[in-house]
Amino acid sequence: MKLSDPDLLKDLAYIDGIWQGGVDRARYTVSNPATGAVIASVADLGAVDTQLAIKAAQAALPDWRRRTGKERSSLLRALYSEIVANLEDLAQLITAECGKTLAEARGEIAYGASFFEWFAEEAKRTYGDVIPTTVPGRRILVTREPVGVCGLITPWNFPNALIARKLSPALAAGCTVVLKPSAQTPLSALAIGELAQRVGIPDGVFNIVTASSGPKIGAALTASPIVRKISFTGSTEVGRTLMKQCACSIKKISLELGGNAPFIVFEDADISSAVTGAMASKFRNTGQTCVCVNRFLVQDSVHDRFVAALKEAVETLQVGNGMDDGVTQGPLINADGLAKVQSHVDDALALGGKIVTGGKAHALGGNFYEPTIISNVTPEMKVAREETFGPLAPIFRFNDTDEAIALANDSEFGLAAYFYTRDIRRVWKVAEALEYGIVGINEGIISTEVAPFGGVKQSGLGREGSRYGIDDFMEMKYIAMGGLEE
Repeated sequence: MKLSDPDLLKDLAYIDGIWQGGVDRARYTVSNPATGAVIASVADLGAVDTQLAIKAAQAALPDWRRRTGKERSSLLRALYSEIVANLEDLAQLITAECGKTLAEARGEIAYGASFFEWFAEEAKRTYGDVIPTTVPGRRILVTREPVGVCGLITPWNFPNALIARKLSPALAAGCTVVLKPSAQTPLSALAIGELAQRVGIPDGVFNIVTASSGPKIGAALTASPIVRKISFTGSTEVGRTLMKQCACSIKKISLELGGNAPFIVFEDADISSAVTGAMASKFRNTGQTCVCVNRFLVQDSVHDRFVAALKEAVETLQVGNGMDDGVTQGPLINADGLAKVQSHVDDALALGGKIVTGGKAHALGGNFYEPTIISNVTPEMKVAREETFGPLAPIFRFNDTDEAIALANDSEFGLAAYFYTRDIRRVWKVAEALEYGIVGINEGIISTEVAPFGGVKQSGLGREGSRYGIDDFMEMKYIAMGGLEE
């Protein structure tokens, strides 16, 4: 990793505008998942440090919320410009700590920056309403106000963009923030803190607590009566825990949790386009995305054609260190991630699945796994119920549209779904029947700052991005003004 601006590589937490270690001065190491090499030793904070960050955010809140939307907008726009100006260094940090290819890391930085640009504009548009009165001499107003101090908890798979997707609407709304980034990828978060400091975001408005233990920081954030909002992206299991913890003080909560995305290929689909979409969705970040395809449902009449075409495309993928030229598939994040992929492959094979390509750890060793396709997949297998989070494409067969819908909806999750067809009647039927928060039709990449991102069922609560994304960081107030009649 070679940074043109070494000051972007930080190893201390950021609290109240000061780069600092924890009260006990503990540290933990961050390693490159491709090489195992230690990248940095980072401050390892605890509950006491988290309380200091919460108090800093509380102290900064009155001034920040009083500022006009235009003032906050200017600072967010400046942060957007700084991120774009430092794109290459920020991408280097992502690849070093997360493992994804540099090309994907550059794309992530651009995607993350787009949220700061978008919410810089939305900061000026937190409109209210005047409701026609029912009583003479009275006026009814509705205003929208910042919810207050927010705790943001983000994962490792998009260590820049998923922070941006939460931080930008929070700051735009007038909230102050305590961020807990993933223990595996804190460097990207700290780099955002450095840039935020450079552009003049006031001390205490944005605080970053790095820690090797997520639960102890999460517990401190949810237990604090000062924190009025929690936004979390991660597993459904952890989301349930946070939701229970937030119940004690009735905090506002947003959850973007696990997925089990189906990708349906109907008999009238453009197979070439479907394969292109499948590759983009399934194998991006080595299959480690929350909207990643987890199940391929292919109609009988085109099953063999699709599998053959997908196999040909998958076998062109180049596995290796994301820093190297030509590499299109990086490592899994750690040994546990690799073990889960292998367990899903072993389970499918034991229950009658057939390897089309791949199926084992890569010859490179370490956290690398071969891009894999398995056919003859059935609903009894783990891949039908659990999120793999790796480069495994299981192929199911179906007979008709109703069966495809039933198979797709047979999941406790409901984040993203995809299907390919050229029949406009089927487009509407399937899109409306799918129990998912996001549906891609003849598209494999669906994330954008201008559209609401989020799921239904056990994939979460709330939406991020778009004009709706700021609502989760605001409260609505009804004001009745009487005595106005002359």
